[in-house]
Amino acid sequence: MKIGFIGLGNMGAPMARNLVAAGHEVTGYDVAGVTVEGARAAESAAEAARGAEVVITMLPNGQILRAVAEEVIPAMSPGAVLCDCSTVDVESARAVAAQAEAAGLGAVDAPVSGGVGGATAGTLTFMAGGSDEAFAKVAPLFEIMGQKAVHCGPSGNGQAAKICNNMILGVTMIATCEAFALADRLGLERQKLYDVVSTSSGYSWTMNAYTPAPGVGVPSPADNGYKPGFAADLMLKDLRLSQAAAEMVDADTPMGQRATELYARFVEEEGGSGMDFSAMLPRFEKRQRE
Repeated sequence: MKIGFIGLGNMGAPMARNLVAAGHEVTGYDVAGVTVEGARAAESAAEAARGAEVVITMLPNGQILRAVAEEVIPAMSPGAVLCDCSTVDVESARAVAAQAEAAGLGAVDAPVSGGVGGATAGTLTFMAGGSDEAFAKVAPLFEIMGQKAVHCGPSGNGQAAKICNNMILGVTMIATCEAFALADRLGLERQKLYDVVSTSSGYSWTMNAYTPAPGVGVPSPADNGYKPGFAADLMLKDLRLSQAAAEMVDADTPMGQRATELYARFVEEEGGSGMDFSAMLPRFEKRQRE
């Protein structure tokens, strides 16, 4: 397949590399001039999109996505599919999809889970929104770049699934870190807490698969000085997207709102920027009850 790939950062570059390795003809563009071995380098986003059957974007936010869409949609061939793998606000995803469809294109919003490691290994999970036809065209590429793709419904639903999932993740990580910090104060060993919770009603992904306490549970960023597997900055971005969506549809999300406030304080005022989102545990260790 002839593919345009726009946005060759930490996620986009390995994703594009996997498509090249699978034999696809990839033309890449990145505003920073990054190139991928085996992919033709374009001079602009429009050039990367011209003649492509699928154009994949991996961009920082909805504002940039909208700007790139303005450039690439007029350059794309009728019947081609614009597939955005960025994590952006639902409103931007739906606006770009409507713009693409009005131009005779297919559109898929397909944010990912799995981080840089998953992008490199080709084990990402894609949460996709868009028509059945557009999803079917891109699905073989999802199989190369990831291990699972879920078609979540019409345009914007991929972003909706991503931010709902990550709102749960942010809230449960805070609760898990609070529990470890409370256990410390109560004289309960962390390993004993893990042994109970990991096999009981407190079971969660944050406890069992991403334990925030060093030396407890499976290996995680906590065992590597909280260097990011998933950065607190990115968690804050996703939580803010969840609250923007909640405001848009008048949904009551008090736990999501409180998690957003705590991560904002952690990242912007307490030195959490550049650390893993599980570094909330050492934050709670140092604090007294407010």
